[in-house]
Amino acid sequence: MSRIEPVMSALLAQKRKALIPYVTAGFPFADITPALMHGMVAGGADVIELGVPFSDPSADGPVIQKAGDRALAFGIGLVQVLAMVREFRLKDDRTPVVLMGYANPIEAYDFKRGADAFVRDAAAAGIDGILVVDYPPEECVDFAAKLRAHNMDLIFLLAPTSTPERMAQVARVASGYVYYVSLKGVTGSGALDIEAVETMLPRIREHVSVPVGVGFGIRDAVTARAISRVADAVVIGSKIIQLIDKQPREQVVPVVREFLAGIRAALDA
Repeated sequence: MSRIEPVMSALLAQKRKALIPYVTAGFPFADITPALMHGMVAGGADVIELGVPFSDPSADGPVIQKAGDRALAFGIGLVQVLAMVREFRLKDDRTPVVLMGYANPIEAYDFKRGADAFVRDAAAAGIDGILVVDYPPEECVDFAAKLRAHNMDLIFLLAPTSTPERMAQVARVASGYVYYVSLKGVTGSGALDIEAVETMLPRIREHVSVPVGVGFGIRDAVTARAISRVADAVVIGSKIIQLIDKQPREQVVPVVREFLAGIRAALDA
């Protein structure tokens, strides 16, 4: 079992909702990520999603694409991301960490280091979940089993266009939680349609027994609280990237900590 299920179960027992912030590893400074992760926890994060920089993202909007490009320019890849998590784990062995990214870096990692090297090394680093945007559920049965054998969860995206058949496919292999993409678009785009989310989540729960987090379009305490009335978790990414994009180094962690504290207070209100 990963750290995700106990955290989610404890929140459910307390009738509280999970706050899951996202940040691109290696942004806005190559070496700031472990400190930023600790700042997120201090601000009230329950789970951290850590983006693995990739040159050709399909689900990320311009804000996160820009962050990924800068991290890549710093030389940040999957090896460096795992090292960041190992550093974070020196002081925090409780907060779940989920890697979010794409198939290419994982498969390149295994190509260089041998079959299943990524699963082995991710587990050793202290990863709890993997969300691979371009891994379809029908091709992930073996991968999900390998992750579970190493106490990690495979997390999937669902979208407004997901059919009941797709939801059932996801339910067969997903663990930890599922991530409902609230918009027909990329990260950071469009206006959040709360009524549409309220309509969709009961349909998802007909098929999926794990918690449901909602992201793409949540930018402030008002929308976070509105979504928390129907979701089990609130995911915020692009807004955080925007907040820290132009900050001097010494302000990055305090700015994120303060922002998340406001979201946390709204969720708990």
